[in-house]
Amino acid sequence: MENNKSLLNVKSVSKLYGIDKNKAIKIKKEGKGKDEIYKETGVTIALWDVSLDIKKGETFVIIGLSGSGKSTLVRCFNLLNKPTSGEIYYNGKDIGSFDKKELNNYRRNEISMVFQQFGLMSHRDVLGNVEYGLEVKGIPKAKRHTKAIEMISMVGLQGYEHEPISSLSGGMKQRVGIARALANDPEVLLMDEPFSALDPLVRKDMQFELLTIKEKLNKTIIFITHDINEAFKIGDRVAIMKDGEIIQVATPEEMSENPADDYVKQFIDSADKTQVISVKNVMITPNSIVRLKDSPNFAISTMKANGVSSAYVVQDKMRLQGVITIDDAIRANREGLSISDVIIHDVNTTTPDTILTDIIPMATKTRFPIAVVDETGALKGIISRAQVLSSML
Repeated sequence: MENNKSLLNVKSVSKLYGIDKNKAIKIKKEGKGKDEIYKETGVTIALWDVSLDIKKGETFVIIGLSGSGKSTLVRCFNLLNKPTSGEIYYNGKDIGSFDKKELNNYRRNEISMVFQQFGLMSHRDVLGNVEYGLEVKGIPKAKRHTKAIEMISMVGLQGYEHEPISSLSGGMKQRVGIARALANDPEVLLMDEPFSALDPLVRKDMQFELLTIKEKLNKTIIFITHDINEAFKIGDRVAIMKDGEIIQVATPEEMSENPADDYVKQFIDSADKTQVISVKNVMITPNSIVRLKDSPNFAISTMKANGVSSAYVVQDKMRLQGVITIDDAIRANREGLSISDVIIHDVNTTTPDTILTDIIPMATKTRFPIAVVDETGALKGIISRAQVLSSML
């Protein structure tokens, strides 16, 4: 996410289905629940008083169980569902006030949707599906071909331009759907559980593909899912919904550390914590530190005082140089060598903001605790193999 400019503002949006909406609203304001209101009035409260502020360039994930209102909400963003009350602003403009021409322009140029069931046309090949939106907009054939081929390549389907849709796997079909949505160059990409029909391995591939595309194109993505691990993996921020209401909006890390209530905590407890927690939350301050100019004898004393068998070697401004072991320090002291003569430079490092899951492979093989360094190479802390692996429990 590159800036904090608001792109979509949702203000007190409610969506009710049924005839006696006024009675349902009255009962809701009295504090009665969704099921009770339906029994009394026959009205379903799909959304209630939803307010959100979605930033330009962020991936905003909306998560909830079936019936929580997440799909209803995302369809309000392009007015496939028209709110019963409340407003939605896009770049400061109330989309509810758009006339037919403005709404068509908004849907064609500013916002695109990727569906769970792909929504592809079986009588068109891959290229024909991807360029369809450009064709509707009247883009010349050569230009739309070029753009469509570019998007097909971006989603990893180069060489499949003329394949029939029926010959593609589920993952490939979803790639076509994403390419078609991106071909119009929208500012906002709406994705309603796009990967839920895919098998787990393909799903992981598509999650990675989406993150890669996001980095390349810097689109604003609103992603719907019922999978907390998926939400935490791809979301800059996550909103949890229940019974048509927003329970909490936070970054995955903030939500993991401070769930708003027991309902959110239940979601969090089912998540893979290594997908959420950053290195900075579990790293510790290294006590055994020596400078490159120090003597091997000083390094021996430092390790002895801290009850460890290695020390981290730094230079000016705490910039990490490597590690010296007790065996090498003793040898250097005996042979009249300096620390620089015996230092081990090949040391595993990571950054404070790295997610724990990304360093698990490193942690299983590292000889020393992993050094945590900032962008200047300064040592900020260390994290042991035990700390990383125990976080998975």
